[in-house]
Amino acid sequence: MSARAHLRRSRAHGSRFTVAAVVALLWAGAVGSAGAQENFRVTYGREQPASGPTIISGTVFNDARLDAFDVYVTAQALNDSGKVVASGITYVTSSIPAGRSSAFTAKVPNVPGVASFRVSVSSARMGYGAQSP
Repeated sequence: MSARAHLRRSRAHGSRFTVAAVVALLWAGAVGSAGAQENFRVTYGREQPASGPTIISGTVFNDARLDAFDVYVTAQALNDSGKVVASGITYVTSSIPAGRSSAFTAKVPNVPGVASFRVSVSSARMGYGAQSP
């Protein structure tokens, strides 16, 4: 096999490996996100002050058998067609033990055309006992 043919073959293998690695990473991220959300229930209410952002206050329940660490919530304002028109992210707490809950407050910019809100845990790590960074 000539040096050029070997180089072309090596590049083709490298490209296939890169594509496979990217697909695997995307799949792993999707699975991790879906699994984390299943461990939580979120209840909330909203308060619309005369001026300023909408205040979303609620509780995150950790229904898992593991403790949740570094928990964040995302509150999204949706229009009539379900499109996100504004959002706010807030840090809830460093730890929610298994079977326990924690209160949160998030602010979402006040924009016209908001029909409803969707609130969910957007980030958390699951584990046992004390965790260090």
